[in-house]
Amino acid sequence: MDKIKAFFEPLRILDKRAMMLLVIAEVIMAVLLWQLSGGGLIPTPAKVFSAIGTIFSYPDFIDNLFASLTLTIKGMFFSIVIALFISYLSIVPVFQPIARFIVKCRYLTLTGLIFLFTLLTSNGHQLKLSLLIFGIVPFFVTSLLSVIENINKQEFELCTTLRMNKWQQLWEVIIIGRLDQVFEVMRQNFAIAWLMITSVEGLSMSEGGLGVMLIKANKYVQLDIVFATLLIIFALGIFFDFILGLFRHWLFPYTKLETR
Repeated sequence: MDKIKAFFEPLRILDKRAMMLLVIAEVIMAVLLWQLSGGGLIPTPAKVFSAIGTIFSYPDFIDNLFASLTLTIKGMFFSIVIALFISYLSIVPVFQPIARFIVKCRYLTLTGLIFLFTLLTSNGHQLKLSLLIFGIVPFFVTSLLSVIENINKQEFELCTTLRMNKWQQLWEVIIIGRLDQVFEVMRQNFAIAWLMITSVEGLSMSEGGLGVMLIKANKYVQLDIVFATLLIIFALGIFFDFILGLFRHWLFPYTKLETR
């Protein structure tokens, strides 16, 4: 009884076993609720899981999956490089307005900019990649600037006492000293790429992708296939989040001390 009470107690920290039991119980309850409320147009979990098997049997599924993975990873790589370059340069006064402007670009919708990007790119792949980068970079820069602004001034003062110049301080305190937080920012923002991938893939269907499968299923009102595709993308996102979390703890073992 005390363990059940602990689930509803504010600020209570559960051990891993109790948390796992809680997660399993809530997932079962969610699936049951979905099953009971399903029917009609909304496919039940049984139909959706059956549709996942159907999708796996598609001859072009692996090609579509590979196309989405390639585009997502490529978009993330270029976004990280561009965002890091902008964020590190933001401590130089002349680049601050540029960094602040890119942060505000979070509020620009891609829908109105598709025509502009179509003119600026030469094929469908470049169009999708450029839109993906444009959508991700502002969120990356926002998170990275927050990390830089939260650095304790004493760290820079310590570097000054060690007779480091400003560029050496940038290297030691911001670039090297915050690598673990950059990795965490990258992990958190990876979700944006998966959120956008289905939208940008619909702009050019020649290369295929999970987004193309989703749009085609939507067109023919195959809702069980739609839900199954969404579950596959959801599972891929969770998998990458888990892998990046493992990499972070492996590359920066001291970050385990920060987690509860």
